[in-house]
Amino acid sequence: MTTIKKAVFPVAGLGSRFLPATKAQPKEMLPIVDKPLIQYAVEEAVAAGITEMIFITGRNKRAIEDHFDKAYELESELEAHNKQALLELVRNVIPKNITCIYIRQSAPLGLGHAVLCARPVVGNEPFAVLLADDFMDTEPGTAPVLAQMTGLYEREKCSVLAVQDVPREHTRQYGIVSASGYQPNLELVHGIVEKPQPDVAPSTLAVVGRYVLSGAIFDHLENLGTGTGGEIQLTDGIAALMAHERVLAYRYAGQRYDCGSKLGYLKATTAMGLKHPETAEGFRAFLAELQNGQG
Repeated sequence: MTTIKKAVFPVAGLGSRFLPATKAQPKEMLPIVDKPLIQYAVEEAVAAGITEMIFITGRNKRAIEDHFDKAYELESELEAHNKQALLELVRNVIPKNITCIYIRQSAPLGLGHAVLCARPVVGNEPFAVLLADDFMDTEPGTAPVLAQMTGLYEREKCSVLAVQDVPREHTRQYGIVSASGYQPNLELVHGIVEKPQPDVAPSTLAVVGRYVLSGAIFDHLENLGTGTGGEIQLTDGIAALMAHERVLAYRYAGQRYDCGSKLGYLKATTAMGLKHPETAEGFRAFLAELQNGQG
């Protein structure tokens, strides 16, 4: 059983790459088939044994809070029409033992600032951070990515970053680590830099949207000035933490889809549409028709 019970979801971003769809709804509420991105991320945290979900929100994010709240009118309507399957679906959006906490981020000051907003709730405990627009899919029989990482934290007792290799021309989009071999799929981080240009990037090993962090990160985030983009960068906090504690980079088992981009979102929708029991057969036939020029 994991000792990590708290997960932070930074959801205050504007989602500008999906305008106008995100003008009046959070990007985290965009659906992959029939569930919003944020629900997939919360389910991943639940599967890792986490019971406290801390959402760092901003303006126009009320839909996230409503999604995980009880919907009295909807439930009454479904019950009145004897739609029991849908009623159970709505009631079980989140397990009853899970606590949701919402904290408003006063200004868009960066991912590091968003994580720092959670300190009053997290305290000095280790905790997870999940970026919902990094959609993680794993094969049946493989633990969800965050559960893989919390298991590593229990064994290694230090912060763990999810990483993957990216094309060198994409390093400017990520935090990039320099690391050396430690164990299979696990490397010891020696350095980390936010969004380096390809010609100066220390490697092509990019940090993606899953972190398990020591509570000591908060002291470092509080003492940081602004970094890349005039924001408080989580990457800079991790770099400061490394002077005092080990940090490990984990090449996780699973497939990541960057649902912060239109193409990544379409790829995730396609992949999950081909797995969903209600859509798989018909969707596969439709894609075959398209490929054959019949659609």
